[in-house]
Amino acid sequence: MFTKQTGFPKGFLWGGATAANQIEGAYLEDGKGLSTSDLVAYKDPYAKGVVDNFTFNVNSSELAEYLAHPDNYLFPKRWGIDFYHRYQEDIALFAEMGFNVFRLSISWARIFPTGLEEEPNEAGLVFYDKVFDECLKYGIEPLVTMSHYEMPITLTQKYNGWLSRELIPLFEKFATVILERYKNKVKYWITFNEMNMTLNSLYTGSGILEDLVENKLEAAYQASHHQFLASALAVKAAKKIIPDAKIGCMINQIEAYARTTKPEDQLQAVKSNQLNMFFPDIQARGTYPSYMTRYFTENAIELVMEAEDERILKEGTVDFVAISYYMSHVTEAREDASELAVTFDSPIKNEYLELSQWDWPIDPIGLRISLMKLYDRYELPLFVCENGLGAKDVVSADGNIHDDYRINYIKKHIEQMQEAIEDGVDLMGYTTWGCIDLISCGTSQMSKRYGFIYVDQDDQGMGTLKRIPKDSFYWYKKVIETNGAYLEE
Repeated sequence: MFTKQTGFPKGFLWGGATAANQIEGAYLEDGKGLSTSDLVAYKDPYAKGVVDNFTFNVNSSELAEYLAHPDNYLFPKRWGIDFYHRYQEDIALFAEMGFNVFRLSISWARIFPTGLEEEPNEAGLVFYDKVFDECLKYGIEPLVTMSHYEMPITLTQKYNGWLSRELIPLFEKFATVILERYKNKVKYWITFNEMNMTLNSLYTGSGILEDLVENKLEAAYQASHHQFLASALAVKAAKKIIPDAKIGCMINQIEAYARTTKPEDQLQAVKSNQLNMFFPDIQARGTYPSYMTRYFTENAIELVMEAEDERILKEGTVDFVAISYYMSHVTEAREDASELAVTFDSPIKNEYLELSQWDWPIDPIGLRISLMKLYDRYELPLFVCENGLGAKDVVSADGNIHDDYRINYIKKHIEQMQEAIEDGVDLMGYTTWGCIDLISCGTSQMSKRYGFIYVDQDDQGMGTLKRIPKDSFYWYKKVIETNGAYLEE
């Protein structure tokens, strides 16, 4: 009963993570339709007049312009890193590192080009058959995200995305099709990527054109409610179609620290963490938490629900809780505290932490804190399915990429995961973001690199696409070979 777990457990899942819209390319090949991610234009951070180059949001006028004059803009997520044609080469490299799990997503628009079709696109289904077969050939388990920041653009145009309840049966159909098709190939599933990021970007998280809504916060929670229902129905379908399936939810974990010991700051830290936990609270427990009642009232949020919704949520709870973890936040009692709580990066910097090249606080201990709190709260297995360092990697004169800074970053986070396991946390696995260089979600840059594998391509899509293992590639291979023990040498 009180046997202490030391080190990573046998069967721990080691690998890397990606998303379809950031790696595949072939954006209209083999019947695929346009997705929301295909309509995100690159903003050169060095161009004159660019205040910031974040590409999270697209409004209705921008969408109309992009559709009418696509040749006037760059859309990096349309070309990705050409995984669509190079998946065999890439998966072979993952296998060389020793991956036993590879997290990837399925493009909804590749299976149902507009989201409205009665029958799925067979060519799209065949592509993922080949990808999963290639993984399984090497003993790599696919961990599949059903929806990772993309949906058919038609559903944005017709319904304004997840703001409409009409998307629930459409997603349920999509989920059922892929569950049935891959029931003998995929055991591990996540319904929605980082559900709480809808609060940060209506367009990225829910396909909503925010200039068409009056109360943006209400729209975010209404869209999230529809996603909760769709997720619950997908979970229910998965357990019926694949009896031994493990299906989870996912959030971007943002652990909030109080800026001072002042009680008001401490209270705000509790409130900020509640806003983050709201999403897995519903998906893991199957009911709306009581603490949101006051929050909804104070923010004039009135959700439209139907009588059957409570039952659906209760019947569709997840098997595990997955997180991405990149940084912690600092919060304090101030008027905009609730708004800052749901932003990706807090403007209040922690004086005790160093920053990445993109000014993200680096806080490995925050990962241990997060895992301890999450496991105490849900008593469900946890999965760290995104964690990594974005950096400007340079090919040295010897033709190699010496990324000791990435090795140091990941090493420290793995050490804290091991500490959390010894604390009693049930941790299933770890997939770094992204195991191969890919298009950045937030900025559509290629030069913000995360991978163990360098891809020769620049921000404008120019390059040979040659794959080059970095120093971190060989280091991570040793980590996996020793099930994490290499860190102790």
